[in-house]
Amino acid sequence: MSNADKLSFRYRLEQQPPRLGAGGVTRGASVHEFPASIGIAGVSMRLAPGSMREMHWHANAAEWGYVVSGGCRTTLLNPDGSWETDTFGPGDIWYFPRGWGHSIQGIGPGECHFILIFDNGDFSEDHTFSVTDWLAHTPQAVVAQNLGLGADDIALLPKGEAYFAAGPVPDDRSFDAAARSTPALVSTHRYPLGAQQPRRVPGGGTQVYVTAKEFPISTSMAGSVLEIQPGAMRELHWHPSADEWQYYLEGSAEMGVFLAEGQVVVEPFEQGDIGYAPMGSGHYIRNTGEGMLRVLVGFNNGLYESNDLSAWLASTPPDVLATNLNLPRATAERLPHRTLFMAPPIRA
Repeated sequence: MSNADKLSFRYRLEQQPPRLGAGGVTRGASVHEFPASIGIAGVSMRLAPGSMREMHWHANAAEWGYVVSGGCRTTLLNPDGSWETDTFGPGDIWYFPRGWGHSIQGIGPGECHFILIFDNGDFSEDHTFSVTDWLAHTPQAVVAQNLGLGADDIALLPKGEAYFAAGPVPDDRSFDAAARSTPALVSTHRYPLGAQQPRRVPGGGTQVYVTAKEFPISTSMAGSVLEIQPGAMRELHWHPSADEWQYYLEGSAEMGVFLAEGQVVVEPFEQGDIGYAPMGSGHYIRNTGEGMLRVLVGFNNGLYESNDLSAWLASTPPDVLATNLNLPRATAERLPHRTLFMAPPIRA
């Protein structure tokens, strides 16, 4: 049995048992749950209005977030002592560097669903550094001295990690709201990916993407959302400098991963599944459903690089193609003369 026969590049994330808390739901997959995903881990999280993913930090990974639906507010502590409060809606992304303290809270009116991508396959959302866990397991006298609180106040603190905490819904009319002197589309840690005019391939689909070029804080990760028309496909390609992690937002698909030495793994995907293509592996994504296919894609590199098969063919002399592919020269000359990026359905 080959390695390809043993390894799956699909994981049914949304079908896994969730971790539940005070108004929060989370499902995660690291390399331990999803062995193919050696370089990237991911989490699907949902927060009810007012529910908070508590103040915490990650010691071994940066966090890239994409809001699928609803709204949330984040707070962030920069090691230089500055801080930011931002609000996010569908299509917005954030990036928190490794080790920076942050929190996320649903702002309503309904549930907020977001996807978190981490640039370390060995990352686990269950092993983060939470402020309640820290305070609960530190001598109370030390906590009292540090916070300037009395024993009665210290007794009210959680006795263990809260992870999720339920509270009132944040309101910009409140005096607790963070002041902002001028409106802005982009902030240091927020980028409105959904507001882009997309790359369009008539009959194939669209792509929006963000790299460190557009979003400078995101030095170690880039991301993309693909919309692929029924029967169309993101063409055969590979990424020379990043692993690819996929979350299937909508529709059904087929994804194939080429691992060299005659090994290709082809698997079906549905909404809520995650997929993975290792750095350098050839792969494609084809829409097998009757509706639109939408896929969130994350890369563990701040730069986006892709080698598309059509671009390779278009830049190669026809005599080389004819010899290499054992085709008549006239047939080789009919191969793509430009980069397709997405291949439309074959016309009957």
